[in-house]
This record gives sequence, C-alpha cells and structure tokens, in this order.
Amino acid sequence: MSGPAMRANRPAVFVLDPVGPTAMNRLRPEVDLIAWTEPRVGRWQEEADAVIVNRRGVSAAELAAARRLKVISKHGIGVDNIDVAAARERGIVVTNAPGASSLAVSEHAVGLMLAVLRRIVLSNRLARAGETGWHPDFRGAEVAGKTVGVVGVGNIGRRVAAILGRGFGARVLGLDPYLSAETWAALPFPPERVPSLAGLLPQVDILTLHVPLTDETRGMIDARALARLPAHAIVVNTSRGGVVDEAALAAALASGRIAGAALDVFSVEPPTGDHPLLAFPTVVFTAHIAGYSAEAMAAIGNAIAEDILAVLEGRPPRFSVA
Repeated sequence: MSGPAMRANRPAVFVLDPVGPTAMNRLRPEVDLIAWTEPRVGRWQEEADAVIVNRRGVSAAELAAARRLKVISKHGIGVDNIDVAAARERGIVVTNAPGASSLAVSEHAVGLMLAVLRRIVLSNRLARAGETGWHPDFRGAEVAGKTVGVVGVGNIGRRVAAILGRGFGARVLGLDPYLSAETWAALPFPPERVPSLAGLLPQVDILTLHVPLTDETRGMIDARALARLPAHAIVVNTSRGGVVDEAALAAALASGRIAGAALDVFSVEPPTGDHPLLAFPTVVFTAHIAGYSAEAMAAIGNAIAEDILAVLEGRPPRFSVA
C-alpha cells in the first residue's frame, strides 16, 4: 500500500517552525510528516498527533483545540514558550533535548566573553572601515586571573566553569541552589559555591547566566543586581532574554555602572532596530544561535525524533518535562 491511504494510517507529525534536517529525516519513514512550509501545517490543531516547535510557542488555547495531540517536542532545551501546565492537564507529553547542545552553548558563552573583553567585534568593524592602526578602544582585558560568576551550574554552566577555570586560569564561583552538596562535589571542575546572588555579584569580573526562564529567574538581573557588580564587570547571557532586565542593563551601561555585556538572547526576538542595547559599542550580540552547531543540531534531532516515536508507540520517552 502506498500514497494517501498509507499516510492516513500513520500518525501525523507537524513541524511548526524551522528545525534542522536530522529529526525530519529520522521521522519521515515512520510518520506522516508535515513541514512548516506546507499549507497543511495550518491544520495542525485538527490533525496533529505530535508537533515539533523551535522558537514558536504553544499556548493553552491552542492545546484546547488539539484533540488528537499526544506529544509536543521542543527542538532544543528551554520549554518556556510552551504552556507545560496546560499540556500536563490534558495528558499531553512535552519533551526536549537536555544536554544535546550543552557544549555548543558553553563554547559560545566563552566566545562572547572573549569578544567583549578583547574588543574583537569593535576592532573588526573599525578595521573593515580602514582604521587598521592602533586605537585606544582596542585595549581589552584577559580572562586569566579574573573571577567569573556562573549562575546555574547545570549541563552548560558546569562546562563553562571547567573551560574558564582549567583552560584560562580564572577563579570560578558558582550559584545553584538546586544542586546537592554531593552532586556539586562530584563535578569534574567544581566552582567555589556561593549561597546567594547578592553574595556572588560584588566578587565577579564576569557574570555568566545559565538558568531556565521561570517565575523565579525572570528579571533576576535587575537594576539592584547590576548595582552590586563592580564597575569593570561584564554580563553574558546565553540563557533566556527575560532573565535580564534589558532597560536596567542599558541604564547601567549608559551610566558606566558596568563595562559591557554579551547577549545571545532578548526578551523579544529579534530585537527591534531601536533597541537601546544595540547602541553600545561595548555590547556584543548574536541572534539566539548559541546552541546552533552542526553537532548539536544532529544530537537534538535524534533525541527528539526517538522520543516522539516512543510516545506515539506507547513507550515512555527518554526526556520528558510533562
């Protein structure tokens, strides 16, 4: 049997926004796969047994209309754009791929730090404009000997701590109230544990954020937190935009309260051209690409495809958040 009749007997998996090819290639032989480019994708609430999302969210109202839906899979880690509570109430499984992009994000975070500290982007821009001589704004700082504060010592934060501590000779402090003392001690490179954000901030030259966006972490780095940092400190955020109060960050930079920042994420993405943070030469931006290495995309695709198939076949998924 082939064609529409065969497809009708297979579960329908709708890919609601762009993802890498790995998951698509793994699922296509097993399911009726509908990509974001196909007109049929607009009927997902009526037809989908499973959906894959990347940056697109899934609301409680959409879930209420999705009568056949069994599983939502996030092509990544953070599920703050999915109404997980509503999914749980309806018995819809939510999966993600924790750890698959940890190395990519941790390397990107370190790269952003170096870009700010060593004025790499500024130098590149001036050199392209013909200013190839020495410029006083090129004078940067080294990571070696600096104190780095890692907020969130999970899969990503612990890698950042190891790279900076072992590789660069930085002193690394860590904040994560959800790790037990035993787990902390067993880390390959355990940072010095600090019990509170208020105690961490005055000590750090570099603050790097690796936490999910929750009610607890939303706006964590606000005006009060920024005021506790030394004036030479920089802030690096590769977690979620809402963790940092962007207006407060812009004000701190404008007043010289802190020295710089590096952001892969914004509260609204993409940021508008008049976003105040875009005006500062001491701020480096990337477009939410920290986890987008070829290796990470392949690992994420394999993980979510296997979990979707597991749920559709009545088996427990490997990675479930609801």
